[in-house]
Amino acid sequence: MKTIWSEIKLEQSASEVKRPGERVKMLCTLSGYRLTSYNIHWIQQRPGRALEWIGYMSTGNNSPGYASSFQSRFIITEEDSSSRQYLEITSLTAEDSAVYFCARESTVTENRRTAQGGPTLQTAVGRPTPPSPPAPAGRREWG
Repeated sequence: MKTIWSEIKLEQSASEVKRPGERVKMLCTLSGYRLTSYNIHWIQQRPGRALEWIGYMSTGNNSPGYASSFQSRFIITEEDSSSRQYLEITSLTAEDSAVYFCARESTVTENRRTAQGGPTLQTAVGRPTPPSPPAPAGRREWG
């Protein structure tokens, strides 16, 4: 028997520039697998800093969980269909300037699976400079 894996896609909304005090709502669209099978995680990377885990959505249950440092102004939600996940940040500050990633749980730990995507959303706060172009979507095989 031959196993055929579908192409897994996580697509994010475009870059945005916002002012302090405003809010931003980022989108992650999911396709290529049973959407209620895996949690979706959100990760922040500020310039020159390590990746930082924000939280996750238990897909299909509309049940988010957050790292303690992101509980107050960061809101993770999903549409009823579970194919659209959102990260909203309220009362933006300059510290929120970062690249934000959405990632499917177990992407790098499962055998013979394909992960796609890259940093496609950058939110710059407090500076009217254009965002950097997104990194090209790469395709990596693990297993």
